[in-house]
Amino acid sequence: MIVVGFSATAPGRAALTAAVGEAILRRQPLLVLNSSRGDAYADPRYAQQADWDWVKTTLDEAGVAFTVRQELRGRGPSEEILDVVEEVGATLCVIGIRKRTAVGKMLLGSNANRILMESPCPVLSVRAAEED
Repeated sequence: MIVVGFSATAPGRAALTAAVGEAILRRQPLLVLNSSRGDAYADPRYAQQADWDWVKTTLDEAGVAFTVRQELRGRGPSEEILDVVEEVGATLCVIGIRKRTAVGKMLLGSNANRILMESPCPVLSVRAAEED
C-alpha cells in the first residue's frame, strides 16, 4: 500500500497526482491521508467536500483502488503520516513539499524533513509546479 499525505494545496494535489502514477506502476492501492492539528474549518489544509470530490474523481478516472482517512486529533502532519505508514506497512510514502526560507525552516521545523528522516519506507517528495 502507498500512503499519500494530501492537503487542499498545490503541493497536496501534486503529491496525489504523483501517488496515482506510483500506484499504477506498482499495482498497489493508495491510502489518502488528510489531517489537521486544529479546527477543520480554520485550517485550509483540512480537506472539505469539494476537495474530496476532486480526489475521488481523480482516483476513479485513474482506476486506482483507494481508501481515504481524515484525522482531526490535534497532531502534526508528520506525526500522523509516520504513524499511518507504520500501521499499514506502507511500501512508499508520497508527500508534497513547498519552498521555505531558511528562517522559516529554523523557526517552524520541517514536517517533510521529519518524514524523510524517520519513515520506515521510501519517501517520494513532490514539489508543485505552481504553489498556492
